[in-house]
Amino acid sequence: MRPRIRALTLRARLTVLVVSAVAVAVVAVSLTSWLVTRANLYRQFDAQLQAYAQVAAKSASPAEALAALRSTDHDGGDTGHGLGLTVQFLDAAGAPTAVGGEARAIPVGAEAHQVAAGAATIGSEEDKIGSDRYRVWIAARLGGGAVQVARDSEGVERTLAELGLWELAVGLGVVLAAALTGRAVARTALRPVETLTAAAGEVARTQALSAEITVTGRGELALLAESFNEMLTALATSRDDQRRLVEDAGHELRTPLASLRNNIELLIHAQSRSGLPADDHTRLLADLDAQSTELTDLVGELVELATGDRSPETVEPVELGEVVRAAVDRARPRAPGVRFELSAAEAVVRGRPAALERAVLNILGNAAKWSPSGGVVTVTLAAEDGVARLVVADEGPGIAEADLPHVFERFYRAASARALPGSGLGLAIVEQVVVQHDGRVTAANGEPAGARFEVTLPRVS
Repeated sequence: MRPRIRALTLRARLTVLVVSAVAVAVVAVSLTSWLVTRANLYRQFDAQLQAYAQVAAKSASPAEALAALRSTDHDGGDTGHGLGLTVQFLDAAGAPTAVGGEARAIPVGAEAHQVAAGAATIGSEEDKIGSDRYRVWIAARLGGGAVQVARDSEGVERTLAELGLWELAVGLGVVLAAALTGRAVARTALRPVETLTAAAGEVARTQALSAEITVTGRGELALLAESFNEMLTALATSRDDQRRLVEDAGHELRTPLASLRNNIELLIHAQSRSGLPADDHTRLLADLDAQSTELTDLVGELVELATGDRSPETVEPVELGEVVRAAVDRARPRAPGVRFELSAAEAVVRGRPAALERAVLNILGNAAKWSPSGGVVTVTLAAEDGVARLVVADEGPGIAEADLPHVFERFYRAASARALPGSGLGLAIVEQVVVQHDGRVTAANGEPAGARFEVTLPRVS
């Protein structure tokens, strides 16, 4: 059954769900009403039959009892014959002495024997006389013995059968109406989903991320449409970023590649003739080594920037102080002419240790590059209310006011930095890592000189 349900469309599932719910409700209401009506009808039937038994108990014979019942019949009909009434007298031993009415005789059960013997004053039974089912009430007679008054319950059963048929017909009509209504409601409710499906198909076919769904109304489907629009906007932004990254990377790669090609061609040309002087040969090889290193670093940083948000490294609690110490230890051999002063408090954050270390190392490398020989780079990690604050300050020339808003942009290099090694991606990687860890990084000029970078990350409480 489940595979069949799963094979249905969402509209069909909703229709089936509505019809099933309505059908269960109809069955429950119909059955409850039928049972309540049945109980009420039989209670009224028994109450009237009990009254008949008490009247018959005061009569001298079944015929007199039937005559008395005819006179007390509120319906004005022939109570003794028209309504299937039978009266039977019993002696003290429970043996029938006289009978009158529709049936020839009424079976004498245990209840009737008890009333006839004086053990009870009134009782009731249900018996089958011939092919009909009778309900019997027994009442004690003043002179001893008892009287049985039996009545055919066919009228009550017929009424209940008719009521059941009517409830079945009405229930089927309600279920059918629910099916039609449920289908219409499902079609109306799922129209936004169909619109969303069509829009998704159009995006998949045309690759046009500028398509938008018009959001109308409120509720879950409106939120779904808004989320779809937000997803398209994010995808469009991501694609634009990728395109810019590729364009910028192509532009940046041209210079070292062209330089490498020129030097290699010069080396080949010189070797094909008389060769180069030893000094020129050594200098050319050194240039090739530096350019290949620069190209390798640039490619590595491009890969880091492009795949940073899909890093396989797991997020876990990280002692940021240990990460900063490891980054400082790696930075010292790379900048032997710079002194690093470290003050790190304990601060636990949630993040990816290697990515955080790479970001700190990039900041330290930038500070060392701009520091004069013998300069000091001060690294301070403080644990404050709810955040870990890392400050890296150098003693370099600082950042020009015009360059401050752009220091974290990809491939941005200030005019004073174009003669220095670097790709312009290091600080962009820093910002990407910090943002991925729900943090914030800022750059400013220090006092009295130098640059000051500050990273703020949320701590684990």
